[in-house]
Amino acid sequence: MKSKSTYTEEETKKLLNLYEIYGTDNIERIAEELNKPVKSVRSKLVKEKVYVPGKPSYVKKTGKSKKELLRDLEDIIDIDVSGFLGATKESLSSLIDFLKKDGTK
Repeated sequence: MKSKSTYTEEETKKLLNLYEIYGTDNIERIAEELNKPVKSVRSKLVKEKVYVPGKPSYVKKTGKSKKELLRDLEDIIDIDVSGFLGATKESLSSLIDFLKKDGTK
């Protein structure tokens, strides 16, 4: 059963105008202004064939991956580093920098 659209013609025009102004990175703001859920706004933009996906949040930003950092740490301290799997990349990087400054390796 197909659900009835919850967007009036005026709301759709406003949505498209706001999207042109704010873009994908501010879709939360658009949803707030329209008093609609983000998922609904995104779906409507897709249906209107104007939605351009933003960059995924999981894209590697800069530097080494967590796996690479763990390998580096394992080379420096020569122990099993599986206990560090829950550590953040930032904390692993800081630990490696500290160990290198300390002259461990």
